[in-house]
Amino acid sequence: MFNVGIIGCGHIAEQMAETVRDTEGVTLYAVASRDRAKAEAFGKKWRAEKCYGSYDDLFNDENVSLVYIATITSLHKDHMIAALKAGKPVLCEKSFTVNRAEAEKVFALAKEKNLYVAEAIWTRYMPSRTLINSIIDSGTIGRVTSITANLGYTISKKPRIEHPEMGGGAMLDISVYPINFALMALKDGKIREIGGLCVKNALGADIRETMDAITEDGVAISMFTDTETLSDRKGIIYGTEGRIEVDNVNNPLKIEVFTYEGRVVTKKEEHNLKHASTGFEYELLEAVEAIREGRTESRSMPWQTTLDVLSLMDSYRALWGVRLGSECREGRLS
Repeated sequence: MFNVGIIGCGHIAEQMAETVRDTEGVTLYAVASRDRAKAEAFGKKWRAEKCYGSYDDLFNDENVSLVYIATITSLHKDHMIAALKAGKPVLCEKSFTVNRAEAEKVFALAKEKNLYVAEAIWTRYMPSRTLINSIIDSGTIGRVTSITANLGYTISKKPRIEHPEMGGGAMLDISVYPINFALMALKDGKIREIGGLCVKNALGADIRETMDAITEDGVAISMFTDTETLSDRKGIIYGTEGRIEVDNVNNPLKIEVFTYEGRVVTKKEEHNLKHASTGFEYELLEAVEAIREGRTESRSMPWQTTLDVLSLMDSYRALWGVRLGSECREGRLS
């Protein structure tokens, strides 16, 4: 049996616990929280064998096969390093770290230890990614010329969003989804130029932002995110012969394809997708397979891709002077 250990007992951890329950050959072996009572309540609900009031105790449990990290972003780097030093493979929630410099330290240690580590941004692992790329590759919409994407939730008052030192703001929590949506459609093509604006809260966290980019191939990208409103969450990939509309860049379950004939728009295809569990099963199963095969990287979200996404997010934040996590203490963007 493949034993999963979860640190952090919030909403995202609940999603993974449900996924583990629904996945054959995998069991929720251990959970950990800094509050032991919280860990025990979580463990009782999801029937974990072990409940710890210390993350290190879980890392040092020899029966844990994989550590899933569901703590706040500002703590990801330290928690991953501690798990890797204890010899544990890691699947860490997005955003992987606060910035690229932190991620480089994690990957260097994983390489040294020959251990699997990957960013758990679920859209990278979903079947929708393959479907969207296959539509683009088919030539149905012609050459891709521009991409739009947005995401908005009413989450601005949540501590993890409100406080910069916790890795707060829109960028690391929700902007990461439109950015990944666009880059996946471009097959991670290179960005030539960026621009954008943001609104900060009184504490200095970015709560709303517009993000523009131009690729080396001349594709125009326009994105916005907002932590104070519900948006339509739509992503659209425009081409010379048609477009692909995706209902939700955070969880694509409906994909529509339209083609152009002069000024007439025709709906050509509609795809409705459904997950077997929560949608986290794809990243979990890929991690299990990679670890059993002795691989250190995810095929869906390799280390370089995580670094490229973080570099882009670092660049946007540098435009706006937004400092998060350890950067707040250092007084600079790392």
